[in-house]
Amino acid sequence: MTEENREKFQRGLALFDFDGTLIPWDTQVIFANCVLKREPLRRSYLALFALFAPLYKILGDEGLKRVFLSYLWRVERPQLEEWVRGWVAEWVPDRCYAAVVEKLEAHKAAGHLTVLASASPEFYVREVGRVLGFDLALGTVVEQDGPMRLFPDLTNHKGEQKVRRLSEIIGTPGMRGWAGSHGYTDSTADLPMMLACQQGTVVNPSERLTAIAEDRGWEILRPEVPWKGKVDKIRQILRFAAGI
Repeated sequence: MTEENREKFQRGLALFDFDGTLIPWDTQVIFANCVLKREPLRRSYLALFALFAPLYKILGDEGLKRVFLSYLWRVERPQLEEWVRGWVAEWVPDRCYAAVVEKLEAHKAAGHLTVLASASPEFYVREVGRVLGFDLALGTVVEQDGPMRLFPDLTNHKGEQKVRRLSEIIGTPGMRGWAGSHGYTDSTADLPMMLACQQGTVVNPSERLTAIAEDRGWEILRPEVPWKGKVDKIRQILRFAAGI
């Protein structure tokens, strides 16, 4: 950690999840949509994903994520970085929840260390963090030494993994969490991160997360979402995943 970031950390810490927290969407399917519209033949990955999806209980989140990334098979790093820059510039800034961005800007104005901690691939999470002005941006590290593999190796940056990786950078949280820390999420998957913070804000939480937030005195935000009910949300996600 740089000396500047160390000084910010002494003033406060703000940890933000990305998908569902700063932005409504599962950005993995949104970025896939960007790639598939540029190279339609890559839609063939859908047959492979459909074949492996029923094995979710065996593969787990990490295994299925490796299968999903097959749409990037044989893509070279320079090409991937070009797609990432274009997609982030076009998609991210104008589609974030305004109320959550206001929270981010308030932390930056207060001189706090701001960290984007996402389970989405780090190859675009870092660019998102740069564009939104985060001090640090961490995501799922996808191994690439040459063209992307069909099922690339990765370490899923989810749950306890977020806390472990953050601890390696800023130090382990104390009994009451990191001093002056505030966590933001939309998912119970981030409870390890949230419980390591002294304050919390949840965004459009589920019934279970709402109950936890109310019990712990966390702030609850319910910004408007760009879909009309669960069916419309699923329909839109499927369209994105298919490159439509």
